[in-house]
Amino acid sequence: MTDAAELRRRTAELLAAHPPAHTDRTDFLKARFDAGLAWVHYPEGLGGLGAPRSLQGVVDAELAAADAPDNDPRRIGIGLGMAAPTILGFGTDEQKHRFLRPLWTGEEVWCQLFSEPGAGSDLAALGTRAVRDGDDWVVNGQKVWTSSAHLARWAILIARTDPDVPKHQGITYFICDMTDPGVEVRPLRQITGEAEFNEVFLTGVRIPDRHRLGAVGDGWRVAQTTLMNERVSIGGARIPREGGMIGPVSRLWRERPDLRTHELRHRLLTLWVEAEVARLTGERLRQQLVAGQPGPEGSGMKLAFARLNQEISGLEVELLGEEGLLYDDWTMRRPEFVDFTGREAGYRYLRSKGNSIEGGTSEILLNIVAERVLGLPPEPRTDKDVAWKDLAR
Repeated sequence: MTDAAELRRRTAELLAAHPPAHTDRTDFLKARFDAGLAWVHYPEGLGGLGAPRSLQGVVDAELAAADAPDNDPRRIGIGLGMAAPTILGFGTDEQKHRFLRPLWTGEEVWCQLFSEPGAGSDLAALGTRAVRDGDDWVVNGQKVWTSSAHLARWAILIARTDPDVPKHQGITYFICDMTDPGVEVRPLRQITGEAEFNEVFLTGVRIPDRHRLGAVGDGWRVAQTTLMNERVSIGGARIPREGGMIGPVSRLWRERPDLRTHELRHRLLTLWVEAEVARLTGERLRQQLVAGQPGPEGSGMKLAFARLNQEISGLEVELLGEEGLLYDDWTMRRPEFVDFTGREAGYRYLRSKGNSIEGGTSEILLNIVAERVLGLPPEPRTDKDVAWKDLAR
């Protein structure tokens, strides 16, 4: 059984063999993965040691103290938080060994080809088609709101492989090479001025069957692993007290007494307490993950994350008054990650509007919490037993 002392010993060996100050960053990350210290709860040979997930912090603390490089998780969050657990759960041994190492080191960026113009909240209604042609699948369709598609080497993709069965049953899950012919990425400019999102057009894209995850027609079940992990990675990220969006507005309150009013103080205190409750709830959720895969509780965390971000950023803009209307740069950019706390209040206010859409809309997540957490009766769904091809569109 790998314990904390053993992990500290292994980490010390890694640092001795590959001193961070004298080792190329990528080489160090590869060595860390091969030593089983990337994600310690993964199996041996796949970046882990089969150790309890709770011990990852032991390794991270030792490496941080040694000023070792990390894998820039904000840049590769989709790969780490969504693609990796899905590949681990449903991939073949060949797929696991091919994809997990460069995914974790950041050599290969991933994106998520799920949402479509006509299948966002009702994701199972997706219309992108994949048709079998020998050892390949030929894919045609359009995806939208795809973060990091302009950077990605690989994508996790769900497509319809059988239109003659109900919508949830005719979906298959694939790994798509974003450099293949027929993949076109177009930027979607947001109200922040940036084009962090994209739309992706797939025209005659050939995906080998060896890049299928799970059984044919079982893509919806595979996708649930992705979606549950996505909501945890968005809403349950580990942050310190006064981390995240509450940090800048708290600092502003302390540094600018001229902006204070009694009413704003009351609102700030309320949001500070709610942010701390959400932070501690996220910590409890991560502890529960030690026992297995994330469940619908992650949807509740993502709901809280979206609401708090929007309310806190709104309070910050209001607190600043006329200064809150300033915005630094509307230049069209295609960033590598979202930087909520590294920009000014106007950016935070505008960008947080997307928090209630991305990773599952708040309306859909409320249904998930109501049905799967609280056990309330589900809404009537008249299309569950109707073939996808017969649905009104």
